[in-house]
Amino acid sequence: MPQLLIDDLRIDVVRKNIRSLRLTVYAPDGRVRVAAPLRTADAAIHAFVTTRRAWIRKHQEQFAAREQPVALEYVAGETHFYQGRPHELRVHEAAGTPRVQLLEEGFLDLFAPAGSLPEQREKALNAWYRARLKEQLPALAARWEPVVGQRAHEWGIKLMRTRWGTCSIRARRIWLNLELIKQPVHCLEYVVVHELVHLHERLHNARFWGLMDQFMPDWRAAKQALRSVHLKPCG
Repeated sequence: MPQLLIDDLRIDVVRKNIRSLRLTVYAPDGRVRVAAPLRTADAAIHAFVTTRRAWIRKHQEQFAAREQPVALEYVAGETHFYQGRPHELRVHEAAGTPRVQLLEEGFLDLFAPAGSLPEQREKALNAWYRARLKEQLPALAARWEPVVGQRAHEWGIKLMRTRWGTCSIRARRIWLNLELIKQPVHCLEYVVVHELVHLHERLHNARFWGLMDQFMPDWRAAKQALRSVHLKPCG
């Protein structure tokens, strides 16, 4: 990918068929990318980035301050989160495909054959997380779509490295990050509302945030909580 070095900032540059310059700072390492219209001169990109240095630094510092995730081995005694609450993992030897159950509050029970690999246990836990989030989506949509006054045609779940949610406005399709099932319910609701509001307004502009204030006045607390979370890379 082409790059520009602007003072001490290394900028990834992607030229595409768009109308305006777009700047993104990515977690976890604070990588900076500019998407630019096809014929944009390097000098214009340089000026664009220079005027936004404070914004870039703020986000890079936020990412650097995030607590690094603990490497998980999916063994007994580990802590795994569900809806913002810690749960201790209990591992039981059992034949068949690894599976997870919530049998007692505060514990997640993993049933797996002896010698099962961490990757197999992780897959089982993610399958359980996905099923729980999928179960909750109809109620979330039923609650918040009337409030926002927009309806998604399709809801999906996937692991994402840099975003909590995305919205395809044309298809009216909303994707939620699987990691949201580990966060407090209010954080999940915030992302649902955030993506639904994009069906009113594509950009994160004054109108967008004004609509957020109207539909979910306490959204800022959830947004701040999610900022402190370090999303793990997708394998």
